[in-house]
Amino acid sequence: MTKVSYGSKWGRIRSRSTGDGNPPARSPEEVVRDLKKAQEKPPGEDYRERSLAIHGLVCARCGRSFEGENRRLLTVHHKDGNHHNNPPDGSNWENLCVYCHEDAHSRELLGDYLKGADGSRDYGVAYGEGKKQGGLGSLADKLKAALEKGRKS
Repeated sequence: MTKVSYGSKWGRIRSRSTGDGNPPARSPEEVVRDLKKAQEKPPGEDYRERSLAIHGLVCARCGRSFEGENRRLLTVHHKDGNHHNNPPDGSNWENLCVYCHEDAHSRELLGDYLKGADGSRDYGVAYGEGKKQGGLGSLADKLKAALEKGRKS
């Protein structure tokens, strides 16, 4: 049997055998090392490095190239929006700089906002074409109504 004690001074971990003659199964350092390994990502989860190797260090939208020091500004965008869909050939990924990645997701939000009540897309909303919902014929009118609604809340 092994007794493990933790010292409050300097955070020391001490283990001591109680005298049954059996050495401890694992040292505290080995336990901590095993816990840290368990927290690491599994090999299949690091799709960012695979995407950078496949597609290169270039933004797919603006064409900006990245080097070692600014490589962190290059992100991986999932084309179908499913972060669990990571095929080994990289067909669901595109490398985007942080600016283009933010633009891609903000366009999705704007597109969802501009959808009609029945789910169909109203493409002519900015030009006064297409169907008019609630008397609002332009994008400016829709934004004005949203601001007024926010002020009332």
